[in-house]
Amino acid sequence: MKIAIASGKGGTGKTFVATNLFYVAVQDGRHVTLADCDAEEPNVSGFLKGKTIRKKTVSQNLAVIDPEKCVYCGKCRDWCIYNAIICLEEQRKIYVLDDLCHDCGACLVACQAGAISEKERRLGTVTTSVMGSNTVLTEARADVGVYSSVPVIKAALAEAGDPSLLLLDAPPGISCPFIATVAPADFVVLVTEPTPFGLNDLALSVETLEQLEKPFGVVVNRDGLGDNNVYAWLEEKNIPLLMRIPFDKEIARTYSQSRLLAAEDASYKKKFLHLLQKIETLCEK
Repeated sequence: MKIAIASGKGGTGKTFVATNLFYVAVQDGRHVTLADCDAEEPNVSGFLKGKTIRKKTVSQNLAVIDPEKCVYCGKCRDWCIYNAIICLEEQRKIYVLDDLCHDCGACLVACQAGAISEKERRLGTVTTSVMGSNTVLTEARADVGVYSSVPVIKAALAEAGDPSLLLLDAPPGISCPFIATVAPADFVVLVTEPTPFGLNDLALSVETLEQLEKPFGVVVNRDGLGDNNVYAWLEEKNIPLLMRIPFDKEIARTYSQSRLLAAEDASYKKKFLHLLQKIETLCEK
């Protein structure tokens, strides 16, 4: 089973839920891997410490055009669906926008003049750590300045493999990194907060997952902070409310000190295990 933990906006407690779910799954004797796919700002390793066994570099090839060989026909530009090539035929100038290049190779096929070669560009790293014989952490980390973290996320997903339980800590928002993370998931847990911003971004996430035809449910963090509009909206849309986590100073203190609530409070260990079991039941339907 693959469970993605996601949110429409940052700071709702997505990693808080993911790491505590991981902890109770381990305590329950599951064979579990947690993949931190928030590649622009991964922080799972701040809560869970493992022994690093692999660290792989993720890179891609970028097109390089030799102006002396180029005949400025514009075919490479026309074939590039990512608009990464600018060709000015009359001025006999051509440019490659590295940040838009997706390493698809179309320009290499299009060029009949042999003017295009490739160069390697590093995008980030994927680190694999172990905490036990059947407990694995995988971290995607994009290099600073990388335009898209999607290739790094996909490399982390490939490295995570297909364990009996795979938890995916997704990037916030609903852009391409979010899509890349939830695409392989069997179920998505959306973490939100009972505020106008939380509800707005939750609605956008729900709309996206409905288009992807992904089953999902909602965890409301900081219950009691704002208003009850999010609960009315969930009831109106018939969306499963999986769990409420109260707005509590002790919970905030525990999280701010990189400690796991389920490891220190037996009642929350039981609640997070119940959350995991509820997700499994929903997946079976």
